[in-house]
Amino acid sequence: MGGFFVARDVRRCAPVNSVRARQSRGEQCEARLRRGGGRVMRSFADMGTFFETLRDRNSTLFFFGLVCLAVAAVCFVLSRVTTTEVHHVNAWLKPLKFALSIAVYSWTMGWYCHYLTGFNLGVFNWTVVALWGFELLYIAYRASRGELSHFNQTSSWTSTLYVLMAVAATVVTLYTAYVGVLFFRQDFPELPVQYVWGIRLGILVFVVFSLQGFAMGARLSHSVGAVNDSSNLFIVGWSRTFGDLRVAHFIGMHALQVLPLLSYYVLKSTRWTVVLSVAYGALAAIALFQALQGRPLFPQHTNPSAPTQPNA
Repeated sequence: MGGFFVARDVRRCAPVNSVRARQSRGEQCEARLRRGGGRVMRSFADMGTFFETLRDRNSTLFFFGLVCLAVAAVCFVLSRVTTTEVHHVNAWLKPLKFALSIAVYSWTMGWYCHYLTGFNLGVFNWTVVALWGFELLYIAYRASRGELSHFNQTSSWTSTLYVLMAVAATVVTLYTAYVGVLFFRQDFPELPVQYVWGIRLGILVFVVFSLQGFAMGARLSHSVGAVNDSSNLFIVGWSRTFGDLRVAHFIGMHALQVLPLLSYYVLKSTRWTVVLSVAYGALAAIALFQALQGRPLFPQHTNPSAPTQPNA
C-alpha cells in the first residue's frame, strides 16, 4: 500500500525548468509523499482500532477468531509440507478454508450483535464457539487421516458425526436468522440507515445460502455430474469440469460481510443498498442454477487432442 502512494505521488513530480519552480514543485512533492505516508499510517492505525473495538465489543468471538486464524496458519503450512490428499486435493486445504471462514463469521457477528438491545450475547457466543469449534476440530481430524469429513458414510460412527456436523451448522444458521429478525424489529437511530439495511439483507442472503448446504448433503456430494470433483483453483478448489454447489454457497454466505461494507463505505444510499442486495442474491442464485445444470463457473480449457482422465 505504501508503495502505491509513493509511486502515484512521484509520477506527479515532472521535471520543471526554473529554480523557483523546481523548489516549489519539490516542496509540493514532499508534502504529497508525507500525506501518502500519513494515509498509510492511518490505515494501520484504523486497523488496530478496529481490532481493539472488536475485542471490547465481544472478547469471546474476538479471541475465538484469533484461534481460528492460528489453526488456518497451521493448516496452510501442513498443506505445503504434506502430500495427504482427499479427492486429489491436499487434505489440509479444507480445514484451512473452514478456519478462515469461521474466523470471519465470528468477528462479523461479534461486531453486529453489539448493536442489539436485550440480546443475550453470552449464549450466542458460546453456541458459536462450541458448534463451530466442534466442526473445525472434526474436519481437521479427518484431514489428518486423509479421510472425508462431510459426506462420510463409511461407518455408523462417521455417519453419526456427519449428521452432528449438519445439526451444528443448522443451529448456528438459525441463530443467525434470529439475529436478523432482531435487526428487522429494532431501530438503530445512531447508525446510518443504509448500513442497517446492509446488515439486515446481508444476514438474509447468508441464511438462505447457508441452508443451501442441504442440497449438497442430500446428494452426498458438492458436485453435479461427478462425485465431489475438485480442482487446484486457488484455495476454494471449485470444480472446473462439473457443476459445483459450493460456489453459490460461498457467494451467498459472504453477503454477511460484503453488503454491509459496501453500503457503509461505497453506496451510502438505502436505495442502492437494496438494489445491490437483490443483485447479489440473484448472482448467488444464478451460480446455484448453473451448478445444478452441471456447468462449472470457471471451465477447464483442455487440449481436445489430449487424452481425458476419468474422475475419481
